[in-house]
Amino acid sequence: MTQALEHLLHEIRACQACAPDLPHPPRPVVQIGAGARILIAGQAPGRRVHISGIPFDDPSGERLRAWMGMDRALFYDPQKVAVAAMGFCFPGNDAKGGDLPPRRECAPLWRARLLQHLPNVRLTLLIGGYAQSWHLGVRPGAMTQTVRAFANAPPGVLPLPHPSWRNTGWLKRNPWFETELLPVLQARVARALA
Repeated sequence: MTQALEHLLHEIRACQACAPDLPHPPRPVVQIGAGARILIAGQAPGRRVHISGIPFDDPSGERLRAWMGMDRALFYDPQKVAVAAMGFCFPGNDAKGGDLPPRRECAPLWRARLLQHLPNVRLTLLIGGYAQSWHLGVRPGAMTQTVRAFANAPPGVLPLPHPSWRNTGWLKRNPWFETELLPVLQARVARALA
């Protein structure tokens, strides 16, 4: 890891920008290595990840790794896979028990600086509407449309739904995701790591 990247990660992990608005102390969760070939841009850590401090250390991570055709050891190698959500801290829950959106302070503060330190990324996975909106400029709420048009995404970019159990209904209503997109995802993951 370069000294500049190490310094940036130290800054991120010490960030208190949204502390007054969080229901708990900030605990930024990010996995970065300068050699990473794959970048996973998700939404924000959930409660379990907030507790463990390990990205996608929950059932949605299990589903995501299955989608990618990847085991835990490879997924958690920061020199292979970088995980940098749009918000680094768990934002809390809404009235229905779902996670709140990522904090608005996070991406403008850190995203551009962090991406500069990932020169070897060959594949960026945009998980959910917030990442797709930021990286592709699509309107919020267009996740299904964006994922369905995955073949039209920029080179090296693949939009995905969030692998949360809350999206099980979406997956059932959109069987093309499993038959059309997952084989492409697994092939691109293998190619990015080769």
